[in-house]
Amino acid sequence: MRPMNLCEPMPEKVRAYQVTQWPLWMLAFRPYFLGAGLLAVLSISYWLLILTGHASWGLTMPATLWHAHEMMFGFAGAVAVGFLLTAAQTWTGVASISGSKLMLLTFIWLAARGAFFITDAGIENFNLYGVMLLQLLWWLGAIAALANMLFKSNNKNNYQFLPILSALCALNIIYLWLVVSANMTLALAVVDTAVLIMTLLVGVVAGRVLPFFTARGLELEQQVRTARLDKVLLYSSIFATALYFISQLFIPNINPGWALGVAGVLHLSRSLMWWNNKMLKVPLLWSLHFSYLALGVGLILVAVSFYSPVILFKDALHMITIGTIGMMILAMMTRVSHGHTGRALTIPYFMAVAFALVLVAAITRSLLPFIIGPYIAWQLSAALWIAAFILFLIHCLPILVCRRVDGRRG
Repeated sequence: MRPMNLCEPMPEKVRAYQVTQWPLWMLAFRPYFLGAGLLAVLSISYWLLILTGHASWGLTMPATLWHAHEMMFGFAGAVAVGFLLTAAQTWTGVASISGSKLMLLTFIWLAARGAFFITDAGIENFNLYGVMLLQLLWWLGAIAALANMLFKSNNKNNYQFLPILSALCALNIIYLWLVVSANMTLALAVVDTAVLIMTLLVGVVAGRVLPFFTARGLELEQQVRTARLDKVLLYSSIFATALYFISQLFIPNINPGWALGVAGVLHLSRSLMWWNNKMLKVPLLWSLHFSYLALGVGLILVAVSFYSPVILFKDALHMITIGTIGMMILAMMTRVSHGHTGRALTIPYFMAVAFALVLVAAITRSLLPFIIGPYIAWQLSAALWIAAFILFLIHCLPILVCRRVDGRRG
């Protein structure tokens, strides 16, 4: 089979029945960013209806566990896979999956979202077994596709993403198995560990792109480099995550707060080293910087939660899940959607509003429950999140389903 030329033009005419040739299936970021955007709106809208008593919950598993799964393994997982399978094509020069293979992988992800709601009265937890199987197939397919690209090009510098995705896959399956086993406390500990694993991915990607994007966007002569801090931060983050996992599942007498606090201070230090006031005029830059800043703040708040009842662990963790993961996802999806479709890195004013809405949602969910009450804070945060991702879909849906402006594949 002839390898795909990465600069090969798209066919001038693609008929409606030529589904595998649609622009949507040309590169992984397109279906996964679109799917993640829709999931961000639909799942949190349903969650908000449940919180306000306007919708019922009919499944045997608690709604909170479904919410945690879909946000961590459904939403964030999809964006991570879409981003890595897209970026790896640039890193390696090897064509990423597209067409029918990408369609199949995406449909497995979609099927897993719906499988939660397919029950069988004769088989207990039928839906959870279905989700478990589909999620496993999806993770393994994504990891295999990424590994193929990295190994073909001997791209050792990016091998680190394979164990990170593998860890997320393992935690996803363990989480679902614990839910099936009705061990809800350990299940929540596992999904919280997955959040910390995701911060490892955020830390590595941020170290790669934030200084580069900042230098390029502000036309600086050189980018800020923090090579030594990057290594210390990676190992300290791995240690803090492992210590938290051990303390929650095996040795409850261990207090991981100090290790998480150290990681938070290191992230905060790196964030301040990268800071440049000029980026406050560029939404695609300040959104990324504030999301990374929220990681340092969030980890410090999580650390404090182990020593003080003023900050609850779950509230503190939402500074990371919303302020870091959610906001960085929104900013990166917008930037990649522009960059990989040949568009200029300029966005409409309402996308800056969307970034700000997610930041306010993070502050509301993590810091205001103690002041205005948890239920009001949760509902307000959810409403802000929904509004932000609706704005994303308004702007990026046409970009994701239409061909590149230069006519190339991608």
